[in-house]
Amino acid sequence: MKIPSKHIENAVEQLSSLPGIGKRTALRLVLQILNRSEGEIEQFSKAFTDMKLHVKKCTSCGNVSDTAVCSICADEKRDHSIICVVEDIRDVLAIESTESFKGIYHVLDGIISPMDGVGPSDLNIQTLIDKADTGTIYEIIFALSPTMEGDTTNFYLFKKLGDKNVMITTLSRGVSAGTELQYADEITLGRSLLQRQPFKM
Repeated sequence: MKIPSKHIENAVEQLSSLPGIGKRTALRLVLQILNRSEGEIEQFSKAFTDMKLHVKKCTSCGNVSDTAVCSICADEKRDHSIICVVEDIRDVLAIESTESFKGIYHVLDGIISPMDGVGPSDLNIQTLIDKADTGTIYEIIFALSPTMEGDTTNFYLFKKLGDKNVMITTLSRGVSAGTELQYADEITLGRSLLQRQPFKM
């Protein structure tokens, strides 16, 4: 695909570097942006610049936030003795959309995947262990995708948390094996969370 402008070509290269966006889709998006006014493009680019400059990781759970502590962790009405362990922000959003969970979260920022070079030390695991050691946590729910990598991460976490005075549960298998959590429908995900069961090796 020969593009007759190096500036358009550079913009296409940047957009197509995002996951799930091919060159043709990137070109279509770039041409749409090109037809916008300078003011609209300035607002467009400012939104991404502001996001990069101001979005933080919650110091308590690892969720994204505009403040040091996210709105979920700061909510005194939530049950802070129950922690739901998820892979990333997309899973937090998926579970929150079910309106079935009133505890707090712990975002791992990934799952163990030797094929991708991701090991336990690359994940936000130690802070979860530290929370379990405080004696204030009643239950930890493993809400990772039921994939081989998700199950591997569950097993690793269970070994690290098994000797703590904490009940460890996992989602019921209403979520199909091999399905990423963020793609489960709200009703299935909500039921899987409500019908969670003790985690077993």
